[in-house]
Amino acid sequence: MGEVKRQAKKAAGGAEDVSESKAFETAARVGYAANGLMHILIGIIAVTIATGGGGSADQSGAMAALAGQPGGIFLLWFGFIGCIALALFQLSEAAFAWKGLEKKDKWGKRLKAIGQAIVYAAVGITFGIYALGGSTDSGQTTQTFTSMLMANPAGAVLLILVGIGVIAIGGYYVYKGATKGFLKDLRKTPRAPWNTVLRVLGMTGYIAKGVALAVLGLLFIVATATNNPEESTGLDGALKSLQEQPFGAVVLGVIALGLIAYGLYNIVRAPLAKM
Repeated sequence: MGEVKRQAKKAAGGAEDVSESKAFETAARVGYAANGLMHILIGIIAVTIATGGGGSADQSGAMAALAGQPGGIFLLWFGFIGCIALALFQLSEAAFAWKGLEKKDKWGKRLKAIGQAIVYAAVGITFGIYALGGSTDSGQTTQTFTSMLMANPAGAVLLILVGIGVIAIGGYYVYKGATKGFLKDLRKTPRAPWNTVLRVLGMTGYIAKGVALAVLGLLFIVATATNNPEESTGLDGALKSLQEQPFGAVVLGVIALGLIAYGLYNIVRAPLAKM
C-alpha cells in the first residue's frame, strides 16, 4: 500500500513538473490565440449575415471557413494542439494550484478551471475533427441535445437550468467586460497607446460575448417552454434570432464586431496571460 502511495505521489509530482514546463506553457498560450481566431471568424460570418449574406456563425462555420483557406489545415492543427494543451493546463491548475487558499476559495477556483478545461477541450476537439477532414453541425448537435432532454420532465427542468446557467455566464461576461475584470487575468499590460487598445478590445469583446451567451440561454428556455427543440439552435441560431428583432441587422452587426474584438483580445492575451 505504501509503495502504491509513493508511486502515485511520484506520478503527481511528474505531472506537476510537466505542467510547469516552458514548452507546455507555450502550447497552452497558443490555445488562447486559437480561441481568438475562432471568435474572429464567427464575428466575420455574423457580419456577413447582418449585411444580407449567409453562413453559420458558430464553431462549425468558423472551422469550415478556416479549412477552406490556403494553409488552413496547419492552423487547424495548431488550434487543436493549443486548445488541448490549454485544457490540460486548466486541469493542472485545478489539481496543483492555489494550495495556500482557504478550502472554499480553492474549490471555487478549481471548479472554474475545470469548467474552462471542458470548454477548451470541446473547442480543441472541433479543431481536430476539421483537421482530419471531418465536419460537425453545432446547431444540429444542440437541437439533438435539447430533444433528448425534453423526452422526460426531469430533462426539461434540467434544460431550463442549463438556460439559466448560460444566461448567468453571459451576465458574468458582461460584468467582467464593464468592470475591466479581464485585466486580472494578465501578468502585465502593454504600454500606451496599446494599453488603451487592449482595454477597448477586452471591454467590447466581453460584453458582446456576454450578450450572445444570454440570448443563447434564453433560447434554451424558450425551446423548453414551447416544447420545440428547433428553437434551440446554438450560437448561430442565437445570433440569427437577433436579426429578427427591430433594428436586428444593426444589433447583430454590433454584436458581430464585438465578437471580432473578443477574438483580437484573446490573440493579444496569449503572450500576456497569467499561467
